Amino acid sequence: MKLLALLPLLVALSGPALAQSKPAPAATQAQPPLRVVEASCGQCQLGLPGKDCDLAVRFDGRAYFVDGTSIDGHGDAHAKDGFCNAIRRAEVRGQVVNQRFVATHFRLLPDSTATNR
Repeated sequence: MKLLALLPLLVALSGPALAQSKPAPAATQAQPPLRVVEASCGQCQLGLPGKDCDLAVRFDGRAYFVDGTSIDGHGDAHAKDGFCNAIRRAEVRGQVVNQRFVATHFRLLPDSTATNR
């Protein structure tokens, strides 16, 4: 009889202990790593086809036009150290999609890294 009297108490106390915990949130897709690349005008400096001046990056021996930022978003492209006259270094994050680099982060590094070609 004592056991029957204690049974509801045991069930009530063990309920939270037996309850399932919430599953851990699904891991978000890992961001691509930051990388330092060459950045310049694709047509003027990196040999990509086209008639207008468009921002491009080069890494791993290949050049890609950039989506997610523009050539005019980083100063005057036709200035002495601008993208049409110099190849600059930039810190970027993103991925290549359909032969274009889709940037989620683009930071131009200081001018001392500019190289004229």
